[in-house]
Amino acid sequence: MALYIALVAFGNITDFGTNQQFVRHVLAMDTTFQDDDLMWRAVTSTALQDAAYVLIIVWETVAALLLMAATWFWARRDHRRGRRWSTYGLLMLMLLFGAGFIGIGGEWFAMWQSKSWNGLEAATRVFLMSGVVLIVNHLPSGRPGEADAT
Repeated sequence: MALYIALVAFGNITDFGTNQQFVRHVLAMDTTFQDDDLMWRAVTSTALQDAAYVLIIVWETVAALLLMAATWFWARRDHRRGRRWSTYGLLMLMLLFGAGFIGIGGEWFAMWQSKSWNGLEAATRVFLMSGVVLIVNHLPSGRPGEADAT
């Protein structure tokens, strides 16, 4: 997960415009059904759209750094810190992809209605992978004194 989110953040930084367009279209709701009862939710200010995109990239970058640190701790056999830092990074991914992309993007901004700018499948995949890794992360280790070391 550390490698994955690091590559996602790196791609968003080095190829800023590609996913910038994605965020702009989702927030503008310009490819949804254009229902008047929903369109009041649209964010059409490019400054606000770009600010949201930058915040997403910062969030991804921090999650990547936390997960890379966790990987370092796991490699050094510091299970307590590895588990703790993994938990923080994985929860950040679950919040971003679950609450951010699936909840806010998918439902509030009706991303599910768009045929061309719908990222729900990818967001669900990352959310589920993060959740599975988080569960595995918290399985008892079998070592005395480590079962509760969080």
